[in-house]
Amino acid sequence: MAARTDQFQHPDYFNLDALLSEEHKMVRDSVRNYVKKEISPIIEDFAQRAEFPIHIVKQMGELGCFGPTVPVEYGGGGLDYISYGLMMQELERGDSGVRSTASVQGSLVMFPIQAYGSEEQKKHYLPKLASGEWLGCFGLTEPNHGSDPSSMLTNFRDAGDHVILNGAKMWISNAPFAQVAVVWARSENGEVHGLIVERGMKGFTTPTTHGKWSLRASATGELVFDNVSVPKKNILPGVKGLKGPLSCLTKARFGIAWGAIGAAMDCYDTAVRYAQERVQFGKPIASFQLQQKKLAEMLTEITKAQLLNWRMGVLMNEGNVTPQQVSMAKRNACEVATNICRDARQMLGGMGITGEYPIMRHMMNLESVITYEGTHDIHLLITGMDITGINAFK
Repeated sequence: MAARTDQFQHPDYFNLDALLSEEHKMVRDSVRNYVKKEISPIIEDFAQRAEFPIHIVKQMGELGCFGPTVPVEYGGGGLDYISYGLMMQELERGDSGVRSTASVQGSLVMFPIQAYGSEEQKKHYLPKLASGEWLGCFGLTEPNHGSDPSSMLTNFRDAGDHVILNGAKMWISNAPFAQVAVVWARSENGEVHGLIVERGMKGFTTPTTHGKWSLRASATGELVFDNVSVPKKNILPGVKGLKGPLSCLTKARFGIAWGAIGAAMDCYDTAVRYAQERVQFGKPIASFQLQQKKLAEMLTEITKAQLLNWRMGVLMNEGNVTPQQVSMAKRNACEVATNICRDARQMLGGMGITGEYPIMRHMMNLESVITYEGTHDIHLLITGMDITGINAFK
């Protein structure tokens, strides 16, 4: 497949750039240039072949996309959360699977080690993960327990200086290539703990998930634990209970909210350019009212989501954001992006389903993004519970 030339231009209808610092813009532009140069020309080919471009892991590590908010002393970037959000926006503008790789590494693997790990764990794992020398994954979802992690079956029992881990996790991004997994499991007294499991531990396998129509350029797999001996020093000492994994997911959903709008921006930009160039009935289709309506609505929704994400970033930097606010932003971004993808696909007609344009790939990817790390309906109910004080989950 011929490499695509990335002509993306950033939509900023309300001059949100004025709200960003010079550092924010520098971070965003460096990732945008990386995506244009290294991701866009290859991603359609990798997605068509359902293959993960493993070489980008080192590239993203060098660029600082892994754990950008982690302190510099542990190999991170020491940046704020708006910088992190802008990075995720630009990576997902390239591909949701690429952003997933970075999101998992930073928010679901490095964050819990930084927040809940021992000093020894932080010094050992974080620099290797930040540089891209090691890839990590996060084990919470199980074959029979997705939206209800409190029912997890993965467990461990005491065996002296180590524990014996048994169970399975499913739909795990990065699993087939990960050197390390942060796994959530129940102790003998029923408490949930995080364990750092390393590739090579006997009884630990990571079967690849095949046959996906979505996130085809991302590596997905299972985590299977068959009497795995895990040293007690690999248990995260700083947290117990579901608060641990749920706090990680709040950070990851923050990145998804920014990322999904990156995909929306790419589809919008593609649709604008196509509408100006595609001639039907003797004139560009951009001159027809229905096409202008689609483009105007796309830009309106992108602008509203950009403002919501920016405000969420300010609150996150202040330490004042709530998980419920992050849920709203994640759900909004996924809905906006999915609708924009579908409208853009229609504007391109038959060309919209080909790999010559990025739209169908984004659309298929977003079918996963709208579901993972809290389904669309679950996030709706989180907001509903926040409004009413009544839990509709049970």
